[in-house]
Amino acid sequence: MKRVSIILSGKVQGVFFRDFVRKEAEKLGIAGFVRNLQDGTVQVVGEGDEDKLNIFIRECKRGPLLAFIKGAEVKLEKATGEFEDFSIRY
Repeated sequence: MKRVSIILSGKVQGVFFRDFVRKEAEKLGIAGFVRNLQDGTVQVVGEGDEDKLNIFIRECKRGPLLAFIKGAEVKLEKATGEFEDFSIRY
């Protein structure tokens, strides 16, 4: 099990980005959360199987149809096991 932290910048707020990420996480069995940050970026934290996390990272970098990803800061770490499911945080 691994943990990924991603900060995405660009046109990522107001384009259904959080819902897109939640659906992708649930499809892949990833636990964690997604939230908008005050600086206009989106933070994603997910834990799961490394192969599925790699797919998840790719999908987060792609985003939904209306999004434009300018940058993605990705950090892989050891999983903590703190999440039971994937949620949108406000």
